[in-house]
Amino acid sequence: MADPRTSGSALPRLARSRLPVPGVKRPPHAPDAGIVHLGLGNFHRAHQAVYTADALRHTEGPWGIRGVATGRGRRGAHPVIEGMSQQDELYTVLTLGQDSGPAAQVPGVHHRGLVAARQAPDVVAAIGSDTTRIVSLTVTEKGYSLAGDGSSLDLDDPAVRADLDGRGDPVTAIGFLVRGLQRRLRGHASPLTLLSCDNLLGNGERLRALVGEFIGALPAPERDDLQAYFTTSVSTPSTMVDRIAPATTDEHRALVARCFGVHDTVPVAAEPYRLWVLEDDFRASRPAWEQAGAVFTADVAPYELMKLRLLNGAHSLLAYFGLLRGLPRMDQAVADGPVGAAVRAAMTEEILPTLTVPDDVEGPAYVEELLRRFANPALGHRTAQVGSDGSLKIPVRWAGAIEENLRAGRVPPVLALGVAAYIRVVTGGPDAFDEAALGVVTDPATARLRKLAARAGGPAQAARILVDAGGFLPEHVAAHGEFTSLVAEYATALGTPRGIDAALSGALRTGH
Repeated sequence: MADPRTSGSALPRLARSRLPVPGVKRPPHAPDAGIVHLGLGNFHRAHQAVYTADALRHTEGPWGIRGVATGRGRRGAHPVIEGMSQQDELYTVLTLGQDSGPAAQVPGVHHRGLVAARQAPDVVAAIGSDTTRIVSLTVTEKGYSLAGDGSSLDLDDPAVRADLDGRGDPVTAIGFLVRGLQRRLRGHASPLTLLSCDNLLGNGERLRALVGEFIGALPAPERDDLQAYFTTSVSTPSTMVDRIAPATTDEHRALVARCFGVHDTVPVAAEPYRLWVLEDDFRASRPAWEQAGAVFTADVAPYELMKLRLLNGAHSLLAYFGLLRGLPRMDQAVADGPVGAAVRAAMTEEILPTLTVPDDVEGPAYVEELLRRFANPALGHRTAQVGSDGSLKIPVRWAGAIEENLRAGRVPPVLALGVAAYIRVVTGGPDAFDEAALGVVTDPATARLRKLAARAGGPAQAARILVDAGGFLPEHVAAHGEFTSLVAEYATALGTPRGIDAALSGALRTGH
């Protein structure tokens, strides 16, 4: 007999199998959708959705989730939306540890999802609904329509301008939020919490500033009352989120079928570790996430900075070094002798000294735990996936640590090599690494950076130009002669066959 498809009708049979099934009622009797989530990707489905499902096992509430698939231009069928729809909004979270067999659960908290590009009015209506208490986001760094300085709204972005004009449907995440707030204001809706769960430093404050800038750019008749509502009735707490959830592969689907006897087209794979730290500033009610292990604190910033620089920063280093070493997976990169040694040195000697570690965390032990997590081969996390969108990630993952090292009179060699490796990956074309074997690294700045590099007479000059004008490092970092010279030196080495080997050895000798 064929494996049953993950679905509501199959739950009785699944409950007798090895697959844990939802502990909450299923549609049409699921909890009301008190949460609208922008960014229905793997991370949300393996993190916030799991916390919410676990919280509902302890305390009931109207905490179903209406997921919204974001991304400009996707007007056709969305594979996750369609796959979940065919499975009664169910899917399997496959937990893959190094020292135990796979485990799984079915969260069962989602309502029918929406595709923002073709159901924009429905998305605005969902945000504007009086039953919605929280609008959360995992739209990645590029989903916030940031200007080049990384801290303000890009008012020159044609999509932002169109959203401000208001004559068509919203396109950007900020546009959707503001048009939803306007609908709430007109309908005298209850207060609301906007909850960023993305890797932006001070993500709550940043989101508040961006929404405020958008509102401030509206014509006066729209602006004034909305500004007052936003000030008094909308909170934007900061968060830190942590769980590795790679892209879903056919191997993950086959593993669900083999281990749990279920046919699932849209499972999510994730590591066992998870952490969620939140500022407890919710204008309306919220799920009892603390019952599921979430940490509520008055100050998220130390956790957030630690995670951004150590976990995310090291992840990016592993990705670029791994790509240049011909390694397709993150666990292979951390297990590679030269790459692993360089990244460990960067974490302990270049990044950790720039942090004020939270009182309940022991810094060196956290580094070792991260390295163990990166080494998990069961996840199959691709270096090309982690290496994508570097122009948006480097400013928040590396720039601060580089600045603080330079301010202290230290030039961080591994981070300098990381910058050179990123430049090589994004501008080197087919000569940089084997895309057919390793995958394509996408970046919104690729065309612009390659155009800048084309002006140069060689790798060293190209590196200097990109550090100065590439937009991914602050001006005073680019103006630091010793740091820029070291990046140029590494860029020259990386332009030669197997230059990554010599560059890694050089980085370790230079500073460690």
